[in-house]
Amino acid sequence: MNLNDTLSQHGLQNGLFDVAIVGAGPVGLAAAIACKRAGLSYVVLDKGCVVNAIFDYPTYMTFFTTAPELEIGNHPMVTGHDKPDRKDALMYYRLVAQREQLNIRQYSEVTRLHAAPAGFTLEVEGEGGEMDVVEARRVIVATGYYDNPLHLGIPGEDAENVSHYYTEGHPFWRLNVTVIGAGNSAADAALDLWRSGAKVTMVVRASELKSTIKYWVRPDLENRIKEGSIKAVFESQVAEIHPEYVLVQHRDGTVEKLPTHFTFALTGYRPKLDFLEDLDLVTQPDQCLVLSEAHESSVLGLFVAGSAGYAGKTNQVFIENGRIHAEQAVAEIARQLQEREAALV
Repeated sequence: MNLNDTLSQHGLQNGLFDVAIVGAGPVGLAAAIACKRAGLSYVVLDKGCVVNAIFDYPTYMTFFTTAPELEIGNHPMVTGHDKPDRKDALMYYRLVAQREQLNIRQYSEVTRLHAAPAGFTLEVEGEGGEMDVVEARRVIVATGYYDNPLHLGIPGEDAENVSHYYTEGHPFWRLNVTVIGAGNSAADAALDLWRSGAKVTMVVRASELKSTIKYWVRPDLENRIKEGSIKAVFESQVAEIHPEYVLVQHRDGTVEKLPTHFTFALTGYRPKLDFLEDLDLVTQPDQCLVLSEAHESSVLGLFVAGSAGYAGKTNQVFIENGRIHAEQAVAEIARQLQEREAALV
């Protein structure tokens, strides 16, 4: 469906939406549902598929939280487990989008956002490279952070035998695998690789694993390290990655060569808001955006919901509270637009 078809379907005048939502993850979908129920015209734009970040999660990942805390739009999430897994979530959010008949444009990347007399203009690039322009009175950014890994900036990081995302362990049976990092992603990957028959070495910059590792995962990993099933090299960092080995520099300055067939650099992720650079957003010292209680940024009419606005606190914003951000942002948008309409009467 092209832009003209979308405009026609939603009966918009002059091609102007009340709200453009950037990001079709759970937070973006929650915003879309809130817009629909508030009677606001909207469009959801995402450079990937619906809930693309969850699609990129490890194949057999289980969520930290329970199903009710992942629900949006009062649609119940029914699972056969205490905690939903990746497959449960993909099916749930897909069905919610379908049942609500949400206006979503997948594989449509917002490359630039400009202020305009009526609100904002969004430049959108389709999967085939075709360009569209979307205009909206208000914008909600709900892009999250998972599509922007923190790069180490070391030689070999862009090689084919390196990834910033973990899927599953089966392809690495009997191979030497290095996992860089000490958080949840690294812990889950190391354990799954080991259980799939890989020879795993973790390289950790700090002197111990991160305290934020899921409480049921940390003891498992610590025991595997203690018994020698998984090797952990602490107070060290990978300096170079080669096709058959990595060079590890220890805190005392010595360098060790570790045999490696594949390296997972799981060192975290940060929001990427390059498409907003023309707007000169105000940030805090920790790189979090300055946001109001309704999650409006320093640019009037531009709202940021979920973890996209919290570069320095990504470990504090999840689907559970991000979905609330979306509802609060839409409530404020509805209030602003109603106030605006009343002033024109």
